[in-house]
Amino acid sequence: MGALISVVPHLLHSAAVPDAEFRNRLYMLLTEIQAKTMLELQAQMNARVNPQWLQAGYPYLRAVVVEGTEAIEHHGWKWWKKQDRDLEQLRMELVDIWHFTLSAILIDTRGDLPSAVAWLTGSDESDKIEFDSKSYILSELDLLAKLELLVGLSVSRRISLPLFTGLMHDCDMDWNEMYRQYVGKNVLNFFRQDHGYKEGSYIKVWSGREDNEHLVEIMSALDAASVDFRQSLYEHLAKRYQSLIT
Repeated sequence: MGALISVVPHLLHSAAVPDAEFRNRLYMLLTEIQAKTMLELQAQMNARVNPQWLQAGYPYLRAVVVEGTEAIEHHGWKWWKKQDRDLEQLRMELVDIWHFTLSAILIDTRGDLPSAVAWLTGSDESDKIEFDSKSYILSELDLLAKLELLVGLSVSRRISLPLFTGLMHDCDMDWNEMYRQYVGKNVLNFFRQDHGYKEGSYIKVWSGREDNEHLVEIMSALDAASVDFRQSLYEHLAKRYQSLIT
Protein backbone atom coordinates (compact mmCIF):
# COMPACT_ATOMS: atom_id res chain seq x y z
CA MET A 1 0.00 0.00 0.00
CA GLY A 2 3.03 2.29 -0.16
CA ALA A 3 1.88 3.94 -3.37
CA LEU A 4 -1.41 4.92 -1.80
CA ILE A 5 0.33 6.34 1.27
CA SER A 6 2.49 8.59 -0.88
CA VAL A 7 -0.42 9.80 -2.99
CA VAL A 8 -3.26 10.43 -0.54
CA PRO A 9 -1.92 13.62 1.11
CA HIS A 10 -1.42 15.12 -2.35
CA LEU A 11 -4.91 14.16 -3.39
CA LEU A 12 -6.41 16.47 -0.80
CA HIS A 13 -5.08 19.26 -3.04
CA SER A 14 -5.38 17.61 -6.44
CA ALA A 15 -9.08 18.00 -7.21
CA ALA A 16 -12.30 19.34 -5.76
CA VAL A 17 -15.90 20.19 -6.41
CA PRO A 18 -16.50 22.54 -9.33
CA ASP A 19 -18.26 25.47 -7.64
CA ALA A 20 -19.32 26.90 -4.28
CA GLU A 21 -22.92 25.69 -4.49
CA PHE A 22 -21.77 22.15 -5.21
CA ARG A 23 -19.29 22.28 -2.31
CA ASN A 24 -21.94 23.51 0.10
CA ARG A 25 -24.52 20.96 -1.02
CA LEU A 26 -22.29 17.90 -1.13
CA TYR A 27 -18.72 18.23 0.08
CA MET A 28 -19.28 20.29 3.21
CA LEU A 29 -22.38 18.31 4.19
CA LEU A 30 -20.19 15.36 5.07
CA THR A 31 -20.03 16.18 8.77
CA GLU A 32 -17.36 15.04 11.19
CA ILE A 33 -19.96 12.96 13.03
CA GLN A 34 -21.01 11.20 9.82
CA ALA A 35 -17.40 10.65 8.78
CA LYS A 36 -16.42 9.29 12.19
CA THR A 37 -19.46 7.01 12.37
CA MET A 38 -18.91 5.52 8.93
CA LEU A 39 -15.19 4.99 9.53
CA GLU A 40 -15.90 3.26 12.84
CA LEU A 41 -18.53 1.03 11.26
CA GLN A 42 -16.20 0.14 8.40
CA ALA A 43 -13.36 -0.73 10.77
CA GLN A 44 -15.72 -2.94 12.77
CA MET A 45 -16.90 -4.70 9.61
CA ASN A 46 -13.36 -5.29 8.40
CA ALA A 47 -12.38 -6.66 11.81
CA ARG A 48 -15.38 -8.97 11.69
CA VAL A 49 -14.01 -10.51 8.50
CA ASN A 50 -10.39 -10.54 9.70
CA PRO A 51 -9.24 -9.15 13.06
CA GLN A 52 -5.82 -8.49 11.49
CA TRP A 53 -7.18 -6.60 8.48
CA LEU A 54 -4.95 -3.56 9.02
CA GLN A 55 -1.84 -5.71 9.00
CA ALA A 56 -3.14 -7.70 6.03
CA GLY A 57 -3.31 -4.53 3.93
CA TYR A 58 -5.88 -5.84 1.48
CA PRO A 59 -5.99 -4.03 -1.92
CA TYR A 60 -9.36 -2.39 -1.33
CA LEU A 61 -8.98 -0.12 -4.35
CA ARG A 62 -8.89 -3.22 -6.53
CA ALA A 63 -12.45 -3.81 -5.34
CA VAL A 64 -13.29 -0.23 -6.34
CA VAL A 65 -12.06 -1.03 -9.85
CA VAL A 66 -14.47 -3.97 -10.06
CA GLU A 67 -17.41 -2.05 -8.58
CA GLY A 68 -16.69 0.93 -10.85
CA THR A 69 -16.77 -1.33 -13.90
CA GLU A 70 -20.09 -2.77 -12.75
CA ALA A 71 -21.40 0.78 -12.38
CA ILE A 72 -20.40 1.47 -16.00
CA GLU A 73 -22.48 -1.55 -17.04
CA HIS A 74 -25.49 -0.23 -15.10
CA HIS A 75 -25.02 3.15 -16.76
CA GLY A 76 -24.80 1.67 -20.24
CA TRP A 77 -21.87 2.35 -22.55
CA LYS A 78 -22.57 0.48 -25.80
CA TRP A 79 -23.10 3.02 -28.54
CA TRP A 80 -24.28 0.37 -31.01
CA LYS A 81 -27.45 -0.58 -29.07
CA LYS A 82 -30.16 1.02 -26.98
CA GLN A 83 -29.48 0.92 -23.26
CA ASP A 84 -31.36 2.40 -20.31
CA ARG A 85 -29.47 3.79 -17.35
CA ASP A 86 -30.34 1.98 -14.11
CA LEU A 87 -30.04 4.83 -11.60
CA GLU A 88 -30.99 2.75 -8.57
CA GLN A 89 -28.29 0.17 -9.29
CA LEU A 90 -25.78 2.96 -9.89
CA ARG A 91 -26.51 4.33 -6.43
CA MET A 92 -26.05 0.90 -4.90
CA GLU A 93 -22.69 0.56 -6.64
CA LEU A 94 -21.61 3.92 -5.22
CA VAL A 95 -22.46 2.72 -1.72
CA ASP A 96 -20.32 -0.39 -2.27
CA ILE A 97 -17.50 1.74 -3.66
CA TRP A 98 -17.70 3.93 -0.56
CA HIS A 99 -17.20 0.89 1.71
CA PHE A 100 -13.96 0.02 -0.04
CA THR A 101 -12.82 3.64 -0.22
CA LEU A 102 -13.23 4.06 3.54
CA SER A 103 -11.23 0.87 4.04
CA ALA A 104 -8.41 2.15 1.82
CA ILE A 105 -8.30 5.44 3.73
CA LEU A 106 -8.13 3.57 7.05
CA ILE A 107 -5.29 1.43 5.71
CA ASP A 108 -3.45 4.55 4.57
CA THR A 109 -3.85 6.26 7.94
CA ARG A 110 -2.88 3.02 9.72
CA GLY A 111 -6.22 2.90 11.48
CA ASP A 112 -5.84 6.32 13.12
CA LEU A 113 -9.43 7.55 13.26
CA PRO A 114 -8.77 11.31 13.76
CA SER A 115 -6.43 11.32 10.74
CA ALA A 116 -9.00 9.48 8.62
CA VAL A 117 -11.76 11.91 9.69
CA ALA A 118 -9.51 14.86 8.83
CA TRP A 119 -8.85 13.33 5.42
CA LEU A 120 -12.58 13.04 4.72
CA THR A 121 -13.56 16.48 5.97
CA GLY A 122 -10.75 18.40 4.28
CA SER A 123 -11.57 20.80 1.44
CA ASP A 124 -9.96 22.32 -1.64
CA GLU A 125 -10.81 24.89 -4.30
CA SER A 126 -9.64 23.19 -7.51
CA ASP A 127 -11.76 20.91 -9.67
CA LYS A 128 -8.86 19.64 -11.77
CA ILE A 129 -7.41 16.13 -11.63
CA GLU A 130 -4.05 15.36 -13.21
CA PHE A 131 -3.90 11.74 -14.34
CA ASP A 132 -1.88 9.87 -16.95
CA SER A 133 -0.33 13.11 -18.27
CA LYS A 134 -3.76 14.62 -18.85
CA SER A 135 -5.85 17.23 -17.04
CA TYR A 136 -9.49 16.46 -16.25
CA ILE A 137 -11.97 19.17 -15.21
CA LEU A 138 -14.68 17.53 -13.12
CA SER A 139 -17.33 20.07 -14.06
CA GLU A 140 -16.81 19.18 -17.72
CA LEU A 141 -17.15 15.41 -17.32
CA ASP A 142 -20.39 13.47 -17.62
CA LEU A 143 -21.23 10.54 -15.35
CA LEU A 144 -19.73 7.88 -17.61
CA ALA A 145 -16.46 9.80 -17.97
CA LYS A 146 -16.29 10.22 -14.18
CA LEU A 147 -16.76 6.48 -13.70
CA GLU A 148 -13.96 5.77 -16.16
CA LEU A 149 -11.70 8.21 -14.30
CA LEU A 150 -12.60 6.56 -10.99
CA VAL A 151 -11.52 3.18 -12.36
CA GLY A 152 -8.28 4.63 -13.72
CA LEU A 153 -7.37 6.35 -10.45
CA SER A 154 -8.20 3.22 -8.47
CA VAL A 155 -5.94 1.07 -10.65
CA SER A 156 -3.18 3.57 -9.82
CA ARG A 157 -4.03 3.35 -6.10
CA ARG A 158 -5.33 6.89 -5.95
CA ILE A 159 -8.43 8.35 -4.31
CA SER A 160 -10.24 11.58 -5.16
CA LEU A 161 -13.04 12.54 -2.79
CA PRO A 162 -14.18 15.42 -5.06
CA LEU A 163 -14.56 12.94 -7.91
CA PHE A 164 -16.71 10.76 -5.70
CA THR A 165 -18.90 13.71 -4.71
CA GLY A 166 -19.29 14.46 -8.40
CA LEU A 167 -20.47 10.90 -9.00
CA MET A 168 -22.99 11.24 -6.17
CA HIS A 169 -24.24 14.51 -7.62
CA ASP A 170 -24.76 12.90 -11.03
CA CYS A 171 -26.73 10.10 -9.35
CA ASP A 172 -28.94 12.57 -7.42
CA MET A 173 -27.41 11.74 -4.04
CA ASP A 174 -26.08 13.94 -1.26
CA TRP A 175 -24.00 12.98 1.79
CA ASN A 176 -27.07 12.55 3.98
CA GLU A 177 -28.47 9.96 1.57
CA MET A 178 -25.07 8.28 1.24
CA TYR A 179 -24.83 8.12 5.03
CA ARG A 180 -28.29 6.54 5.30
CA GLN A 181 -27.59 3.95 2.62
CA TYR A 182 -24.09 3.24 3.90
CA VAL A 183 -25.30 2.51 7.42
CA GLY A 184 -28.05 0.31 6.00
CA LYS A 185 -25.62 -1.72 3.87
CA ASN A 186 -23.19 -1.97 6.79
CA VAL A 187 -25.95 -3.45 8.94
CA LEU A 188 -26.78 -5.93 6.19
CA ASN A 189 -23.11 -6.92 5.91
CA PHE A 190 -22.96 -7.59 9.64
CA PHE A 191 -26.21 -9.52 9.43
CA ARG A 192 -24.81 -11.67 6.63
CA GLN A 193 -21.65 -12.44 8.59
CA ASP A 194 -23.65 -13.29 11.71
CA HIS A 195 -25.75 -15.73 9.70
CA GLY A 196 -23.05 -17.72 7.94
CA TYR A 197 -22.05 -15.61 4.93
CA LYS A 198 -18.35 -16.44 5.23
CA GLU A 199 -19.07 -20.14 5.83
CA GLY A 200 -21.49 -20.33 2.89
CA SER A 201 -24.62 -21.15 4.88
CA TYR A 202 -26.29 -17.74 4.56
CA ILE A 203 -29.35 -17.64 2.28
CA LYS A 204 -29.23 -14.47 0.19
CA VAL A 205 -32.60 -14.82 -1.56
CA TRP A 206 -35.58 -14.56 0.78
CA SER A 207 -38.87 -15.70 -0.67
CA GLY A 208 -37.81 -14.91 -4.22
CA ARG A 209 -36.16 -11.55 -3.49
CA GLU A 210 -32.54 -10.70 -2.69
CA ASP A 211 -31.75 -9.43 0.79
CA ASN A 212 -30.79 -6.03 -0.68
CA GLU A 213 -34.39 -5.54 -1.76
CA HIS A 214 -35.69 -6.38 1.70
CA LEU A 215 -33.15 -3.97 3.17
CA VAL A 216 -34.40 -1.06 1.05
CA GLU A 217 -38.00 -1.84 1.96
CA ILE A 218 -37.29 -2.01 5.69
CA MET A 219 -35.17 1.16 5.67
CA SER A 220 -37.98 3.10 4.02
CA ALA A 221 -40.15 2.44 7.06
CA LEU A 222 -37.54 3.50 9.64
CA ASP A 223 -36.19 6.88 10.72
CA ALA A 224 -32.53 7.06 9.65
CA ALA A 225 -31.98 10.00 12.01
CA SER A 226 -32.99 7.95 15.04
CA VAL A 227 -30.21 7.07 17.50
CA ASP A 228 -31.29 3.43 17.41
CA PHE A 229 -31.61 3.26 13.60
CA ARG A 230 -28.81 0.72 13.22
CA GLN A 231 -30.08 -1.57 15.98
CA SER A 232 -33.69 -1.33 14.84
CA LEU A 233 -32.72 -2.10 11.25
CA TYR A 234 -30.79 -5.20 12.33
CA GLU A 235 -33.72 -6.43 14.42
CA HIS A 236 -36.17 -5.97 11.54
CA LEU A 237 -33.84 -7.83 9.18
CA ALA A 238 -33.52 -10.71 11.64
CA LYS A 239 -37.26 -10.95 12.14
CA ARG A 240 -37.98 -10.99 8.41
CA TYR A 241 -35.18 -13.45 7.68
CA GLN A 242 -36.45 -15.90 10.25
CA SER A 243 -40.04 -15.60 9.09
CA LEU A 244 -39.24 -16.08 5.39
CA ILE A 245 -36.44 -18.63 5.61
CA THR A 246 -37.72 -20.88 8.38
